[in-house]
Amino acid sequence: MDIIRADRVLSVVRAPEIPDPVALAQALAQSGIRALELTFTTPGVLGYLAEATAAEGAVLGVGTVLTGEQAAAAIDHGARFLVTPGIRTDVADVAAAQGIPVIMGAFTPSEVLQALDLGAAAVKIFPARALGPGYLKDLRGPFPDVALIPSGGVNAGNAAEFLAAGAVAVTAGTDVVAPGDVAAGRWPEIAARAAAFVSSMK
Repeated sequence: MDIIRADRVLSVVRAPEIPDPVALAQALAQSGIRALELTFTTPGVLGYLAEATAAEGAVLGVGTVLTGEQAAAAIDHGARFLVTPGIRTDVADVAAAQGIPVIMGAFTPSEVLQALDLGAAAVKIFPARALGPGYLKDLRGPFPDVALIPSGGVNAGNAAEFLAAGAVAVTAGTDVVAPGDVAAGRWPEIAARAAAFVSSMK
């Protein structure tokens, strides 16, 4: 979480395959996005995760974690943080027992409170594109000290707005790591887009 707060961004990868997880993680880390979230929507993600933990300077996590079993498996394969799309009590329980931070998905104020009650280290506001930076700013009213991370629809054109609205970090998704580019191993292109995204946040 310290690295996510420092970089103010994490990248989420949804791809059919990842031919070189180390190269992907290093391309992102060297461009200023050290926290990388692989997801259970990628077939064989645990194998990719185990490989990617060898990447220098990268911090690996797993997203779309829906069950306690998935949470335990991700941690066993090297995940240093977990991300859920919604409120998942069993995931929170496993993570707490292992001392692993969870970024828990929420949208409404009630869901934000549920995530906090379960010990979420941060709350992922998803889908962020639905109501935009203004909604995040509104959430900051009752939750001034909650670490909010918008996800879904965040890109180089609006990342700075979300941060100005009070996000502690934003999620860089397909705007940086397009599934086709990941599957084809286009690491220089991904690195260039990651650097442009980081630059857009300033």
